[in-house]
Amino acid sequence: MQMKTTLAAFAFLAASLTSAIAEEVTWTTGEVQKVDLAQSKVTVKHEDIKNLDMPAMTMVFFAPDKATIESLKAGDKKQFEFGDMNGRMIVKQVK
Repeated sequence: MQMKTTLAAFAFLAASLTSAIAEEVTWTTGEVQKVDLAQSKVTVKHEDIKNLDMPAMTMVFFAPDKATIESLKAGDKKQFEFGDMNGRMIVKQVK
């Protein structure tokens, strides 16, 4: 009986930690203005970025993974996941 209780408690704890660690993705609509693959940067005219408490504007984002922005071109309207990496605004995902 004690083994079942211990296993149940462990399963609950593991599930709680997993959901606490899982980060909710905040998607922001934006329009690509310019892509600079050599510098791994993309300029995006974006709506408010809620997770960064940032108003709508046009700005440059760094792409830590260049593959994230390789297929983009000026004029593309996409959904972006933006983030802050040690004070540097980054693009994490595009869909």
